[in-house]
Amino acid sequence: MNEVLETKLNNLPGKPGVYQFFNDKQNVIYVGKAKILKNRVRSYFHSSVTSAKTVALVSKIADVELIVTASEVEALILENNLIKKFKPRYNVTLKDDKTYPFIKVTNEPFPQIYPTRKIYRDGSKYFGPYTDVRNMRASLRAINQIFRIRSCKFAITKEAVEKKKFKLCLDYHIKKCDGPCEGLISESAYNEMVNEVIKMLKGKTADLLKELRKKMEVYVGELSFEKAAGVRDKIRQLESIADKQKVVSDDFLDRDVIAIAYEGKDVASSILNIREGKISGKKEFRLSVEGGTDPAEIYSALIKQYYTNDFVDIPNEIVIETEPEDLESITEWLTNLSEHKIKITIPQRESKLKSLLKMSGENALLQLKEWQLQKMKKEGSVPYALSALQRDLRLKNLPKKIVCFDNSNLQGSDAVASMVTFENGKPKKSEYKKFIIKTVVGSDDFASMHEVLTRHFTKLLETKQALPDLIMVDGGKGQLSSAVDALHQLGISSFQIIGLAKRLEEVFVPNESEAVVIPKTSSSLKLLQRLRDEAHRFAITFHRLRRDKRTITTELLEIKGIGKSIAEKLLKEFGSVSCIKTVSIENLDKVVGKKKAELVFNYFSSVKEKI
Repeated sequence: MNEVLETKLNNLPGKPGVYQFFNDKQNVIYVGKAKILKNRVRSYFHSSVTSAKTVALVSKIADVELIVTASEVEALILENNLIKKFKPRYNVTLKDDKTYPFIKVTNEPFPQIYPTRKIYRDGSKYFGPYTDVRNMRASLRAINQIFRIRSCKFAITKEAVEKKKFKLCLDYHIKKCDGPCEGLISESAYNEMVNEVIKMLKGKTADLLKELRKKMEVYVGELSFEKAAGVRDKIRQLESIADKQKVVSDDFLDRDVIAIAYEGKDVASSILNIREGKISGKKEFRLSVEGGTDPAEIYSALIKQYYTNDFVDIPNEIVIETEPEDLESITEWLTNLSEHKIKITIPQRESKLKSLLKMSGENALLQLKEWQLQKMKKEGSVPYALSALQRDLRLKNLPKKIVCFDNSNLQGSDAVASMVTFENGKPKKSEYKKFIIKTVVGSDDFASMHEVLTRHFTKLLETKQALPDLIMVDGGKGQLSSAVDALHQLGISSFQIIGLAKRLEEVFVPNESEAVVIPKTSSSLKLLQRLRDEAHRFAITFHRLRRDKRTITTELLEIKGIGKSIAEKLLKEFGSVSCIKTVSIENLDKVVGKKKAELVFNYFSSVKEKI
């Protein structure tokens, strides 16, 4: 720590504000806010800090700058603006790989409605952002079908209408426009229709339908049946759209349900927009995270950066999985921003909100996997799961070739083992191996594992074959210790080995008492589970085959004069011992000859007589 930084840390104010950390090149690498700057900034440099992200951040801090604010909410707003401006490396930020489109309602006498990716502060209204362009196009199609909004791009002014500057286009003749260019619809009537569109875009379909029904009743009362019929058609089309939307909450409260899915530095978020109890839209964003993934920090950054957008509608309730770092200040800020009370809910028990959160989480996970697939295609042919496995287990080499061992026995009988091989994340069945346990008596998984690894790797050494990049055993510390001991006894010193315990899906490595924590959603853990399950399946299949073979041949081998080869010939021809019992002596004769046929036939005949 340099003298300038140390001096500043010793003179921190006890007030709310924002702090900026700089590296030795004077680039902003982190922006944060604090209720009390003195306590928050000093906490980064405390000796008890163990977070990998914080340790990495602190190692690069060369200077700090402070901005004191009047309140924590003010600090929150300033922090968000600075993060958007500088995009510091160690802050969680929304990725803007592309500019998402909006639906624009222009600020002019007869507004236009069209999609755009550019935002101008000209008084126009914007709805979005639409992270799925198909949803935006579907909304525009619905607007064009229900409402007669002009499609022309020129500005319609009173002077232009009076001077008959424009002529009616095809849209008017096919009843897609009411002809504002020739003054065939008043500005107030046209803008009333635009306000109806705005209600629809906000998801306020129920309110809009209520207003339209009242309007239709007024027209009927005035005997304006043609106008009433026009409103009726609007109502029917809106009801058709509303009927397709599933009701997901019966309290009809407006809410956003936000979930995240993450792995390493990749974070995906899904936001379900629920309006009047129905899902009116879905937005998905990617976030950039450096270092560790802390859900509380991610939620805090996501909420602040998403709702800062002036064109995002803030609902009454926001439902999330994990409480953000600064819940109180975020709630106060959102309440001030929206001018209505905001509630942030973290559902604990099974409920409709919990189910919605699960649905949103599934969408986020699906999006994460899709992005990872795209990333994998860009980076090359190595599956993402392998690089994730190398990262999660801190392996020296990329585990392109992985072998997994598993034992199988029934109360110590017919003990067998299997070894399966995965290359580049996929099974390589030509290198699968089966083992019959030879030196172990009874059910001893540890000794069996020791025997199998000794036999397999002895053969590899004798034939001078390369070792796999990663060895895996199905089991916990005991099986892992036996495997490591077997390799050491063979003089193999350079190897990477792990054990996967099934009960809690814990991953153990040599010389570590605690399991390596891998997130349940991680593609690396899923790869290990696939390996383990495949090894288990292969071992179980081999064990059943040996057990069944022993069982079905036992009775035939009890017949004096019938050996293993004759028993197998009979089973191959007739399928089972029960079928052999019913076969005539003539048919037996055709398969094994007269003498053997008599032995078999007489044996089963005497058994029947005893019964």
